[in-house]
Amino acid sequence: MSESWPVILFYKYVRIADPADFATRQRSLCASFGLKGRVLIAQEGINGTLAGPAAAISEYVAEFHRDERFADVPIKWSRGDESTFPKLVVKVRAEIVTLGAGPLEPDQHNLLSPAAWKRVIEGDPEVVLLDVRNSYESAAGRFDGAVVCEIENFRELPAYVSELEDIKHKKVLMYCTGGIRCEKASALLRSRGFKDVFQLHGGIVTYQEQFGNEHWQGECFVFDQRMTVRVEEGLVPIGRCAHTGRATSRFVNCLHDPCHKLFILSEEAERENRDYRLCPECLSSGLNSETAEYPRPAVAATAR
Repeated sequence: MSESWPVILFYKYVRIADPADFATRQRSLCASFGLKGRVLIAQEGINGTLAGPAAAISEYVAEFHRDERFADVPIKWSRGDESTFPKLVVKVRAEIVTLGAGPLEPDQHNLLSPAAWKRVIEGDPEVVLLDVRNSYESAAGRFDGAVVCEIENFRELPAYVSELEDIKHKKVLMYCTGGIRCEKASALLRSRGFKDVFQLHGGIVTYQEQFGNEHWQGECFVFDQRMTVRVEEGLVPIGRCAHTGRATSRFVNCLHDPCHKLFILSEEAERENRDYRLCPECLSSGLNSETAEYPRPAVAATAR
């Protein structure tokens, strides 16, 4: 990776007997290389995204791969900078990606390589592409014609599966950013009676490394300060301001703290109307920038 400040994305479902001890060692390792980002660890495995100087990232990857449990973990690379992550967070969680659907053995037998995925899309007009990411991610970019799950968090997917009954008996090709959510989503759908389900191996990130924007529209949402990443060649922008419909891929959080929903807002719209910092739902409820609950700067006391 030639960029001076790369971002790496990786995961693996694998048994980790003592997640707390492993987290302590990962925290120390990342800190020793000056890396920032987020690493989630559970008994079921590891889920990480880290950024730092190229040499430090390369040293971390080499050390990570020395552990035989992770020797085969593919590392996905992208370009970042010093602002990509504000700090290093290493946490122990019950799941490395929260679905909350009870015991599910992640699917790893129905993976399609990006090349195979592309061949199926081009050769089978009846296939259904299913985006199992959050709806705000799909709003920024998605495969052409994909079915989008109207969820705000992955843990909402188990309840949402009933909305997918009309595709239950079709060939379903599901995808997510890097593949981690698909392994659980595939197992979930099969447990609900879906028979012909496949997943994109390596997710959107790996597909775009090989095929760019072929069959893809817009940008790919990422969970760091960049918010979205894009392949410029052949880009078809689809992100639209939630209030004005202007073309943009700029994400903000709803001004109303109890909501704090992520949505797309153009800079022009925010300049025109401060109330547009509220998501459409909060704005339609009657809230405005004066009545919304959010931290406000303290007013200096008047000298007496």
